[in-house]
Amino acid sequence: MGLDYGLRRLGVANGDTLTRTARPLATVAVTDHGPDWTLLDRLVGEWGPTRFVVGIPYNAAGGDSPLAVKVRAFAAELTRRYTRPVDLLDEHLTSNEAQDRLRERRASGARQRRVRHGDIDPVAAAVLLEQWLARTG
Repeated sequence: MGLDYGLRRLGVANGDTLTRTARPLATVAVTDHGPDWTLLDRLVGEWGPTRFVVGIPYNAAGGDSPLAVKVRAFAAELTRRYTRPVDLLDEHLTSNEAQDRLRERRASGARQRRVRHGDIDPVAAAVLLEQWLARTG
C-alpha cells in the first residue's frame, strides 16, 4: 500500500507485485493529530497490504525537510498499529507526475471534471508505489 502523507491529506494507493502496477484508492483527511485512523484502519482491513511504502520529502540537499519529521513519526505509528514493514521512499516530483497524469486524462476525455487537490494525493501515492515496485523487481 502506497501512502503520500501531507499536512492536510493522505493519498492511498494499492499495488500488485505481480503486475508491478498501482491504482489510487482514497484520500484520507489529516489534522494536527494525524490522519483519520478509522478510515485508514478500514482501508488496511479491506485491502490487506503486506507492506507500506510511504513517501518522504527530502530537502534539496538530500536531508530531512520539516515535513519529513512528521512522515517518520507517521511511519513509526503505521508499524506499531499494523505490524507490517514500512519502506520510506523519496517522493520527489510524485505530485507533479500525478498532476500530469490527471491533466492528460482530462485532455483525452477520460476524466470529465477538473483536477482538484484531493484528486492528486491518491494518484501521487500510486506513482510512489509504482516507483517502489520498479526498484524491487
